[in-house]
Amino acid sequence: MRLIVLIGAAVLAGCSSKPEAAPVKAEAAKEEAAPEASKEVTLDAKQLAQAQLEKVTVKSQALPETVASSGRITVNENRSWHVGAVTDGKIIRVHVYPGDRVKKDQLLAGMHSHDIHEARAEYRKAVAEEARLKTALSYSQRHRDRAKRLYDLKAGSLEQLEHAEAELKNTQSAVENSHTELDRTKRHLVEFLQVPLEDHDEHEPGDTAHDGDLIPVKAPADGVVIDRHVTAGSVANQGDELFLIADLSTVWMIAAVNEEHLGKIRTGMTVKVNVQAYPEQPFAGRITRLGDQMDAATRTAPVRIELANPSGRLKPEMYATAEIAAGATAQAAFIPQEALQQIENSNVVFVETKPGTFEAREVETGRVLRGDVEVRKGLRPGEVIVAKGSYTLKSQLLKGSLE
Repeated sequence: MRLIVLIGAAVLAGCSSKPEAAPVKAEAAKEEAAPEASKEVTLDAKQLAQAQLEKVTVKSQALPETVASSGRITVNENRSWHVGAVTDGKIIRVHVYPGDRVKKDQLLAGMHSHDIHEARAEYRKAVAEEARLKTALSYSQRHRDRAKRLYDLKAGSLEQLEHAEAELKNTQSAVENSHTELDRTKRHLVEFLQVPLEDHDEHEPGDTAHDGDLIPVKAPADGVVIDRHVTAGSVANQGDELFLIADLSTVWMIAAVNEEHLGKIRTGMTVKVNVQAYPEQPFAGRITRLGDQMDAATRTAPVRIELANPSGRLKPEMYATAEIAAGATAQAAFIPQEALQQIENSNVVFVETKPGTFEAREVETGRVLRGDVEVRKGLRPGEVIVAKGSYTLKSQLLKGSLE
């Protein structure tokens, strides 16, 4: 009887205990990794016919080695003029503005200066002095002639004759000096200040409105007004720059060339210059000077490139890039620009791996030459890529990634 009770208790105890949970497999606990986005696009025959893809074979070709550098367009300093104030004065009129085209001797501004009145006073004084000395010369000549006649008639002494001749020579020297002074004051007015010798008929004290009372500021040559540093009413000191005039038919590019490339270039080399305003129209130039000092911060040296600019398309301070033909040749691979596509900020081309299947491959690009782009990394000569229609493959690739 006791044995039966023990067996019943054991059975009850076994029924009352909870069953243990089954262990979870590690593979089920782990999250399933997302599949990597495919870099291939496959088109069936119908899609290929609709896409009308044009394929090209990557070929390597020998091209002249070039040195690339950047810089800016500046005026040709051999064909530019800094127009300054010839004396102290006040600017009364300004006739031109930056960007205006001017001709040689064209009036740029008018300046009033007390130097005009002082110079005219000196001129009048020199005229009067010369007239006085000419009268004195005439008297000295008559006096010498009379002394000579008296000496010839034995009525005068040799000392009197010699004294009269010395007086005549002194007077002649004074007349020559007065003529030099008169010429100096005249040139100062006419050639330096470029004003009339005398006041105009309607001149009144303090008059600054008449052109005859103003010093003209004129253009020294044909060109374009690059800078204007004065306005009507401003005061200028002698030597102050008023205008910058430049002939823009030729301009300079100052290129910054890396130290490692300086041994490859020399004066006279041809250069192709590109600017952002005309990306498809390179400008031909040549190196005219190599800088003598390196920039300590950038480790570059300035190189001056002269460019013809007959149409005026190149403007001072334009950003520019230069390709300097270094003379040697190097192998390079070029592909059509339309073969390049942008995917996630990377340059990508579509390479045919087998009929109907194309791989999106990232490439490193370089120079642009006649509509083709240099590929430095990512392609091998002989591979077939898609040129026209590559955008269709890009759309299919992005569509597949989204799905």
